[in-house]
Amino acid sequence: MQFSSDLLESAVNEFAKLPGIGKKTALRLVLHLLKTDPSMVQGFGETLIRMRQEIKFCQRCFNVADADICSICANSLRKQELICVVESIREVIAIESTQQYSGTYHVLGGIISPLDGVGPDQLNIEALVNRVQKEHTQELIFALNPTIQGDTTIYYIQKRLQGSGARFTTIARGIAFGGELEYADEMTLARSITNRLPIESYMAGR
Repeated sequence: MQFSSDLLESAVNEFAKLPGIGKKTALRLVLHLLKTDPSMVQGFGETLIRMRQEIKFCQRCFNVADADICSICANSLRKQELICVVESIREVIAIESTQQYSGTYHVLGGIISPLDGVGPDQLNIEALVNRVQKEHTQELIFALNPTIQGDTTIYYIQKRLQGSGARFTTIARGIAFGGELEYADEMTLARSITNRLPIESYMAGR
């Protein structure tokens, strides 16, 4: 692409750094901003800067939050003894959109994947173990993507929490093997949570 403005080229290059955004899409976005009222563009920029500077991660579950504790953990109407273990914040958003889950979450920040150099110490697993032991959690629902890495992570956490008294379940097999939760439709995801299975049954069927 040839640009008559260095500022335009710089803006396009910055947008193109975002995942899923190519140069053509970046150019279309930048040109749209050029036609937008300057006050709206300024508000857009200030919102992004404020989000990046002020957003926090919940000290309890590692979900995004505006305070030290996220709104889900702070909600007295949620079942605090029920924890849904997910890989990332995207899964929290996907599950919340179903409006079928009333417990809390724990965001691992990834899954165990030795080939990618990701071990248990690089995830929020120790915090989960401490949380379950301290809060006397009744049930952990594993809502990890149904892959070998996801299964490995479930197995590792289950072993770490043996004797905790907590029940271990996983979402039902409505999610295809190798599929990703964030792309599942809301009805499928809701049914998978409602019809969750004991971990033993899930592992036996793999």
